[in-house]
Amino acid sequence: MIGGNIQYLRKSRNMTQETLAEQLGVSRQTVAKWESGESAPDLEMAEKLSQVLDASLDELVHAPFERMPEGEKRQKGKHIFGVVTVGEKGQIVIPVQARRVFDMKPGDQWMVLGDEDRGLALVNAHFFLKAAEVFARDKE
Repeated sequence: MIGGNIQYLRKSRNMTQETLAEQLGVSRQTVAKWESGESAPDLEMAEKLSQVLDASLDELVHAPFERMPEGEKRQKGKHIFGVVTVGEKGQIVIPVQARRVFDMKPGDQWMVLGDEDRGLALVNAHFFLKAAEVFARDKE
């Protein structure tokens, strides 16, 4: 799985194997072997990869990045960011791609909404509060 994730993250950042290899201080062949699953980076190199590819170690190792089949187009605004794991205290790590798309930064506030049949959703707290204000005014 890590090989596919390395390849997906590299390509999504418009990097060649050679460019990634240069930034990591390894050969292009090494990157090719990681991506094909012939070998895997050690822990120290995985940390460097996560920094260069701007992804957490968990995302690099575990996140099965979804790929659209050739010829299919994703609906505008619709995304599959991968799988997250709930930690012992209920924490989740939002995938880096999702943080980029939604411009999430440390300290931002997000409202957690839930539907027992459909699951959880995150909504920007500022948007949610503004919408609630408009709704309250319309009720008056």
